[in-house]
Amino acid sequence: MSPTPDAVTVRVPASTSNCGAGFDTLGLALNVYNHVTLTRTTGAEASPVRAEDGRAQAMVDAAAAAFFKAVKRTPFGFNYRIEGEVPTARGFGSSVTVRAGVVAGLDAFAGTGFDRRDIVALVTALEGHPDNAAASVLGGFCVPRTNPADGAYIDSVRFEVAADLAFVAVSPLVQITTKESRGELPEKIPYFDAVRSINSAAYLVAVFATRDYARLRHAVGDFMHEPYRLPKIPGAQSALAAGVAAGALTGWLSGSGSSVLCVTLHDHAEMVLGAMSAVCGQAGLGCEGKIMLADNAGLSLA
Repeated sequence: MSPTPDAVTVRVPASTSNCGAGFDTLGLALNVYNHVTLTRTTGAEASPVRAEDGRAQAMVDAAAAAFFKAVKRTPFGFNYRIEGEVPTARGFGSSVTVRAGVVAGLDAFAGTGFDRRDIVALVTALEGHPDNAAASVLGGFCVPRTNPADGAYIDSVRFEVAADLAFVAVSPLVQITTKESRGELPEKIPYFDAVRSINSAAYLVAVFATRDYARLRHAVGDFMHEPYRLPKIPGAQSALAAGVAAGALTGWLSGSGSSVLCVTLHDHAEMVLGAMSAVCGQAGLGCEGKIMLADNAGLSLA
């Protein structure tokens, strides 16, 4: 058996989830990353170092507790550092980068042999839904399956995404947590709104499965969460419309926001970004724009 390391760095990609109508189901990894570095402590300390960011600290504590419970090991102490470009509370799965990074790092320390499915399952339990977890850990475009009785992760079907697709996002400088955003959703929706959303989600999966990306044009329509979330984000609906008018194939609210994202071919990416950013600025909000590619590799140890 090879010796376990004293320090490990885990690279975890951002992700966009829901992808329109695939609420809590569809996810796609993006080539923007956080790096979670864990350093094992040698004293009697049995909990991670405290951090100024209370939200990050709570996620680290919960991920560590879940890991040690799952592997039935006595907790050991570690310090951590989180660095990278994945913004918090902007709809790019930043919480998954932290949770998955901690779980994978502790697994490397403990030598417990977690595979990627184990990591996705544990992070899904912490997140409450599998879309970001599957995408960030496995990479590519993911359709995860959960147990309808208890929400536990079962499996994923994963498709690699071609490099000729670009993902253009603008992020209004407003933080929206998933918990807050879920408060905007109704308890019930009209029956045929659900039917229309199922149709859109199934078609989107078929497009990514076949890589016939031209069929994405105007293909995404959601009636389950976007109608309730998008109006709460100034400029979001207009930015999506401007991106499509500038040449994007389609677009959606990334996760629960505040970012909106358009899918386009590379030749149109700069034009789409300019159009979306201009509309976002007209709404009176500062915003950050970015052109990204899909990440097909998923989580990795540096």
